[in-house]
Amino acid sequence: MYSLNRSCFMSNTSISGSSSPFSNYQRRRLPAKVVALSTANRDHSNGSVLLDTRSGTTTLQEMRDGYAEVVDPKSGVVGGVQDVYGEDTATEDQPVTPWAVSVASGYSLLRDPHHNKGLAFNEKERDSHYLCGLLPPTVVSQELQVSFFLSPLSLFQSIVKKMMHNIRNYQVPLQRYMAMMDLQERNQRLFYKLLMDNVEELLPIVYTPTVGEACQKYGSIFNRPQGLFISLKEKGKILEVLRNWPEKNIQVIVVTDGERILGLGDLGCQGMGIPVGKLSLYTALGGVRPSACLPITIDVGTNNEELLNDEFYIGLRQKRATGQEYAELLHEFMTAVKQNYGEKVLVQFEDFANHNAFNLLEKYGTTHLVFNDDIQGTASVVLAGLISAMKFVGGSLADHTFLFLGAGEAGTGIAELIALEISKQTNMPVEETRKKVWLVDSKGLIVSSRAESLQHFKRPWAHEHEPVTELVDAVNKIKPTVLIGTSGQGKTFTKEVVEAMSALNEKPIILALSNPTSQSECTAEEAYTWSQGRAIFASGSPFESVEYEGKVHVPGQSNNAYIFPGLGLGLIMSGTIRVHDDMLLVAAEALAAEVSQENFDKGLIYPPFKNIRKISAHIAAKVAAKSYELGLATRLPPPKDLVKYAESCMYSPSYRTYR
Repeated sequence: MYSLNRSCFMSNTSISGSSSPFSNYQRRRLPAKVVALSTANRDHSNGSVLLDTRSGTTTLQEMRDGYAEVVDPKSGVVGGVQDVYGEDTATEDQPVTPWAVSVASGYSLLRDPHHNKGLAFNEKERDSHYLCGLLPPTVVSQELQVSFFLSPLSLFQSIVKKMMHNIRNYQVPLQRYMAMMDLQERNQRLFYKLLMDNVEELLPIVYTPTVGEACQKYGSIFNRPQGLFISLKEKGKILEVLRNWPEKNIQVIVVTDGERILGLGDLGCQGMGIPVGKLSLYTALGGVRPSACLPITIDVGTNNEELLNDEFYIGLRQKRATGQEYAELLHEFMTAVKQNYGEKVLVQFEDFANHNAFNLLEKYGTTHLVFNDDIQGTASVVLAGLISAMKFVGGSLADHTFLFLGAGEAGTGIAELIALEISKQTNMPVEETRKKVWLVDSKGLIVSSRAESLQHFKRPWAHEHEPVTELVDAVNKIKPTVLIGTSGQGKTFTKEVVEAMSALNEKPIILALSNPTSQSECTAEEAYTWSQGRAIFASGSPFESVEYEGKVHVPGQSNNAYIFPGLGLGLIMSGTIRVHDDMLLVAAEALAAEVSQENFDKGLIYPPFKNIRKISAHIAAKVAAKSYELGLATRLPPPKDLVKYAESCMYSPSYRTYR
């Protein structure tokens, strides 16, 4: 490929030569000639082109961001693609052409987030791609760009005046979130470079807790779409809507219906911030290519009256659809996803209400590659923390008693995985190991006398015991060694509750997991102070270190981002077709194994996020190995070294050299 200021744009020689970015497979699938239209006068042309294939002519309307859709007429799956300019081979150090098939101007190139390098374009690239005069003369490295961007992030109030009027009074974390999202839309590689190099500082900005506020105000800060919005209006044509997305080789979809966003409730269409944030982490932490990620919001209305009356609300202004209407829309969506992207696309359900979350996972778990992060991801990361905590308190999981406040998706998901792990360690039936786990919901302790009125996912936890309504009374009667909060209700681990746990245990394990920070069952300071510095504490959202009687306590963060990026990478790189509970167990064990003695000495039950890519590679390797063992992997033969293979599959945000 050459720019139009060379002798040709694409020639047979350049395609077949050794410097071509096309693989042999791509050359077989895209035998083509490109004819430039109206290029005689380069001052009045952006160099539009047509692509001729053996089957006919593909028009520009069928070319999306450098991808040509090539469908095998014998295949039942559509949406196969070839990467025209070699961006899929993100780790290969070879020159690429930064144009889609429709040749853009240099001005457009600077506004393409996939290929824009800003001041990092060198002099040759500026001359070749019509950039001369559009940039200042200096050339800087990507590393220097990162340092430039970090400086205003740490002093963000100084640029508040440059913000749009409707965000000038927002708190600084949201302003930082806006700055990061703006960078992602302008320069995708720099965004991921910045996030990966400063993950501990920026993770709370691009995801929880800041993303919660972003979702609440999404209608006001909405700039341009970052994913697909599928509403009831699209019923009957969802497959067509999926084909509107420019990227065709999708490997991961994160989808929400916005009914239960974090601990904030029904945010309707404005829940899109969650899939966007999750997929940013799939790339930054797990190395999944950005072009392979698709955020989707299913808009079936909202029951949030405040949003329905908000003039800036961007979703359907109607009450939520339920029952058959809801089920039919979701079934059409799941069918269309499989038809368009194939058997091995991972669909991650995110922030659905309890009843829908369990139903969807049960219904599609045997027919699709699906994963619910609220149920399964949370369970895996909490289990990892508990395995690590055993090194502090001694014994095995089977020696402990667990009490939950909260019996929804997260609570029952964690409880089940704990029971499965104990069963694995002891060879006891899971029906027996469940008796080590007790749950408290809004009506009190879940006991057998309540069984008939319980939702189906709570019934396995209804044990023989007298009714108990208050949490502190449940602590005193059950005598747990581990207290876990998944209630979504802030300040519910009161001083009396923590003191009761501390009276029963020398080192009480207290996990306040609800997000965002405002919904946490207690703060780190409260846990350490009320336990006289003896608690082993972790939370869902980050807290600062706490000094108590001269000792500094570093709270852990039980963040799902430890698990789902590596789990997803393992599923993708092995071509897995179904998620199995054993994969969640090995992911938890792999994460726990990454906690070093140095981490333990600081009181941490999770490793630092600065090593997250290394951690994700090890989790991916364990998940892939389990998939091969279970016969669920389709990418054969399996690699000899799965860790090295996982690392080689990871996306690199480093700038490519352009011809």
